[in-house]
Amino acid sequence: MPYPQAPWTLQGYAIQTLHLVNVDQVRPLIPLELEIISVWPGKTLASVYLSHYGSGSVLEYSELIVVPALVNYQRKIGGWVSHIYVDNADSVAGGREIWGLPKELAKFTWQQGKYVTVHQENRKLCSLNYNQQSLAWRQWLSASAFGAKGADLLIFPAEFESVLGLISSKLEIPGESPFFGISLGQPWLTVRCEQMSLRIDAPKVVGQMAI
Repeated sequence: MPYPQAPWTLQGYAIQTLHLVNVDQVRPLIPLELEIISVWPGKTLASVYLSHYGSGSVLEYSELIVVPALVNYQRKIGGWVSHIYVDNADSVAGGREIWGLPKELAKFTWQQGKYVTVHQENRKLCSLNYNQQSLAWRQWLSASAFGAKGADLLIFPAEFESVLGLISSKLEIPGESPFFGISLGQPWLTVRCEQMSLRIDAPKVVGQMAI
């Protein structure tokens, strides 16, 4: 299946929620080689990221990423992606074969500025209701994430520039959702990203995992 080689450059908008979750609850989702970073006693930082990449992107698609924990491997810090869904088959292939991400197909329904709902066949994965941002500022940020291909543990950087704003939101994850068990609850912080430009670089092998 054809897909662009890394780096991928993507343009669009996104909403990201941040949550405090129990380390013990998410440990089964994280490879044992990765240390979970506690940001509070017994708690780590989790995130749900919902985005749409449109005109000007190497591929146009919507995306849902679930990061159950912030992790450390040999002083390299990043997020571990446990669940990731897109609505473009080429993105599925590229995500799996380049970055070792467990991408699956799903259907996204957006009403921009109000809500987004994600379904996989007849199963609802999640929905997020959110509002328009008022105060906003332009920001450049970089972060890293981990992936895995076979026994290879991968890390890859992402850089983005966007107009950011803090908003309120309500996240619903039904019991049938594959990531219901993370017990994300309601976000303590939600960031809306507009006029977003994102670059995802090729991964590097940083270690080996038991398989």
